[in-house]
Amino acid sequence: AETARQYRLFLAGSVDGSIQEVNVSPCPTQPCLLHKGTSYSINVTFASKIESQGSKARVYGEMLHVDIPFPIPEPDGCKSGIQCPIQKGHSYSYLNKLPVKSEYPSIKLIVKWELVDDQDQMLFCWKIPVQITS
Repeated sequence: AETARQYRLFLAGSVDGSIQEVNVSPCPTQPCLLHKGTSYSINVTFASKIESQGSKARVYGEMLHVDIPFPIPEPDGCKSGIQCPIQKGHSYSYLNKLPVKSEYPSIKLIVKWELVDDQDQMLFCWKIPVQITS
């Protein structure tokens, strides 16, 4: 059975929400093997350090110190399991999908996933090494 691997991730910046858990599934090994044409489940449990009416996800592929935007089907965090408005000190479970398109190149990169509030303050940010494969 394919199991989800949990990652302990380090955060930068003082307003970042504290991440309690990140699950990328299915991802039994590190780096995660992302197969083209497959969608992966993302589940992040975090405690918010700020209040916000809304939230928006930004996902990037980091390659050679360049951030390439990674399109996701639903960038609105309030439609991704988070009850908005976001309250300071509350815990939230953020759920989303990472679709790996068949036209993506077969490369190793770092996926960086950010969730920001209305003022572009970071609610959380985490990174995971991946290998895109056919």
